[in-house]
Amino acid sequence: MSYLRTDSPPAPAAPLPPPGPGAAFPVPDTIGVLVTDAARLLRRRFDARARRVGVSRAQWQVLIALARAQGINQAALAERLEVETITVGRMVDRLADAGLVERRADPADRRAWQLFLTPHAATMLADLAPVAAELRAEMLDGFDTEEQAMLHALLVKLRANLVREG
Repeated sequence: MSYLRTDSPPAPAAPLPPPGPGAAFPVPDTIGVLVTDAARLLRRRFDARARRVGVSRAQWQVLIALARAQGINQAALAERLEVETITVGRMVDRLADAGLVERRADPADRRAWQLFLTPHAATMLADLAPVAAELRAEMLDGFDTEEQAMLHALLVKLRANLVREG
């Protein structure tokens, strides 16, 4: 179905007024803008609180990814985190030096290493759980249980639409 009318030319869009000196260009609050802003603000707040536990944002992202996929190799982890393999290698080096990640030979590929969390990392993630719960409560303040469930379902659907090849 086409939303363009073919029987008459479209009306010209009203031009946006130029921004004043120092003013930002007006951008409407589309769903994409709102989701991006919310994710950025959530990351910023969590990052500040995670630092109190002793982990950087990059480190907690690796730890969470490994918690979800123990035994993953560095190339797959890099793909999951959407960073270069060399970047993941450096992060894993630092996490291994800190006693948070352990490399084990991959039995299926002698050139690859599987990555596993250490008990120390599990303790750190347990320390981060109440931080995440507190932030989640702040984020959802004013939402009743039904609204929270609806928001969750809609975001799951939105993510599924974006994961789908197309």
